[in-house]
Amino acid sequence: MATAAVSLALTGLGVVGTQTAAAAGTGPCDIYAAGGAPCVAAHSTTRALYSGYNGPLYQVRRSSDSHTANIGLLSPGGYANAAAQDSFCANTTCVITEIYDQSGKGNHLTQAPPGGFKGPAAGGYDNLANATAAPTTVGGHKAYGVYVAAGTGYRDDHTSGIATGDQSEGMYAILDGTHFNGGCCFDYGNAETNVHDDGNGTMEAIYFGKIKVWGYGAGNGPWVMADLENGLFSGVNQHYNANDPTVNYRYLTAMVKGGQNQWAIRGANAQSGGVSTFYNGKRPNVSGYNPMRKQGA
Repeated sequence: MATAAVSLALTGLGVVGTQTAAAAGTGPCDIYAAGGAPCVAAHSTTRALYSGYNGPLYQVRRSSDSHTANIGLLSPGGYANAAAQDSFCANTTCVITEIYDQSGKGNHLTQAPPGGFKGPAAGGYDNLANATAAPTTVGGHKAYGVYVAAGTGYRDDHTSGIATGDQSEGMYAILDGTHFNGGCCFDYGNAETNVHDDGNGTMEAIYFGKIKVWGYGAGNGPWVMADLENGLFSGVNQHYNANDPTVNYRYLTAMVKGGQNQWAIRGANAQSGGVSTFYNGKRPNVSGYNPMRKQGA
């Protein structure tokens, strides 16, 4: 099984990580690799996801002169050098233009292009995130997450190593559980390569929010669900599944895993405790989702 990892400690995008403390010098994607499920996309603006990673985490662009800078790490395998961003963006504003893939597969995230729906930016693109809108602290170090406001989006439609068809995959994100809405759809995961709706089963992504048009869980939301295209699913049923709870931890772990006629939703408080399984079973009892037809964007 391939794993898509996102580590952003965000209000928007995700973080790959583990719920329990890792051994010294071990990163989340090191743990996945040791378990036979190497990361094929590893995105983070706050930390390295491999113990040996020493490249850039993300790129920012400042409004004063449109110059860009890569933001790296304080040390190999460590945390983001937020001071470098603060210095570069002093007395002006910056946006995040690219989030680099640490896996070596080259699956970097850039401004999402227009598709079935046009975004609010020039040319129908989505907006880029304000680089300072999601400040956080990771391991005692200042860092910046990715604040995904309505209309903000990043994408890679020409990927390498991402699951396609009915291949197995897993994805894991750390989100700000207090930042959500009832719109469609805040996702992180596997989508169509042509940026259009290609029918049931052509996506597999983590969704977080409180929209109830398709699926929903217990309470008033928000819920971790799976966007499988033309449906947000909280379990096997098309609409209500009681075992998918309302979750709104300040830092929320959200996971979706999918295989052949099997998938799962998991979640947790990213700061303490273990991971809970909200659903683990067969694909939804709606036509078009077994087998899946994932495209790998």
